Amino acid sequence: MSFSQLSLSKTLIQALPNTIKTPTAIQTLAIPELISGHDVLALAKTGSGKTLAYGLPIIEALKQNQDHQALVLVPTRELAAQVCDAINAVAKPQSLSALCLCGGVDKELQQQALAKQPNILVATTGRLIDLIKHGLSLSQVHYLVLDEADRLLDMGFWPDVQTIADQTSPKRQTALFSATFSDTLRQQAKPLMSAPKELVADQENSTNSDIAETLYLVNKGSKTKALITLIEQQAAKQILVFIGAKENADSLTKKLNKAKITTAALHGNKSQAEREEALEQFKSGQSQVLIATDLLARGIHIDHLPVVINFELPMHAETYIHRVGRTARAGANGIAMSLVCHGETDALNAIRSLTQRELPLQDLEGFPVTDKPSTGESKRAPRDKKANRRTQNKKSIKQFQRKPKAR
Repeated sequence: MSFSQLSLSKTLIQALPNTIKTPTAIQTLAIPELISGHDVLALAKTGSGKTLAYGLPIIEALKQNQDHQALVLVPTRELAAQVCDAINAVAKPQSLSALCLCGGVDKELQQQALAKQPNILVATTGRLIDLIKHGLSLSQVHYLVLDEADRLLDMGFWPDVQTIADQTSPKRQTALFSATFSDTLRQQAKPLMSAPKELVADQENSTNSDIAETLYLVNKGSKTKALITLIEQQAAKQILVFIGAKENADSLTKKLNKAKITTAALHGNKSQAEREEALEQFKSGQSQVLIATDLLARGIHIDHLPVVINFELPMHAETYIHRVGRTARAGANGIAMSLVCHGETDALNAIRSLTQRELPLQDLEGFPVTDKPSTGESKRAPRDKKANRRTQNKKSIKQFQRKPKAR
């Protein structure tokens, strides 16, 4: 199918980047429904082209109603910037504009930009709530998009989402896009939507078939050396490494740099300027490896990211799908590797259950596994129950004191 078959205007199709030739599966499903005015509940994996799946219909609608506005809510600053850039690339040739509203940027500058009446707002919930308190009106927002809705829910932003939705036009059109769906998300989305069309571009909770996944069983204490080995073996220009705790990201970064692997870290303790610098260094090739926590990695978009490595498995199985989905985007192939220790067995089983795949563990050459799986039994010696009862029966602190030795 071609874009010309999706009821899009010729000028909008001509504004598409040269790299985009034909619509993706989610674009083919969502664009006609959104242009027809339906609310949409869409399941689409990471890297499937969902930004244009909602962006193109919004631009088409705003060309006809320039007094209306559109609002796209996203979970992170990095994703907000990415989405805004992608929309502006096709909106500006239509004499429309998108504005990014997120923390880490001077609020007064954003208020000045809002005074120019941008057509599309791409925002994180916290900054938007703040701007609403300072007088921003959303009454002209007739198109509301919740992008990466599962993360908006998981990260605790849903009360803000509901507050913001209440400020928009009651006649609005609402679209929700997510890589995973839970019963909780479905229930929370219902009050915000009107008879939504459910669209499924991919099998629910699936990963991209273009990703080659390998999971290695290693000792917990061997993970850093194993990571260095994998990086050296891949010899890829860009490798994105996921880590659970932001406190560990800097430590691992230092160890890789000591091993002569140019590495930067991206996590919540970094300032906005530091985040942007780390991401730019990675994109430009100044650093080969970027170590990121899940919160910050959601907005990372690298056109041809070849390798993703999980230094640790995520606590939530759905996060695994998002992590590996950073590679093999827009039809490209990719590699995803995970370092797994015995202590992560429960996390691995949860991922296997969610994705309905075997995901076998392999040995990594040069890294024999000597750690033993936990049996679930306590390592402490069994207590003397009689001694416990004797202790409980003592009536006075004096009874706990040793008797003086006879002389």
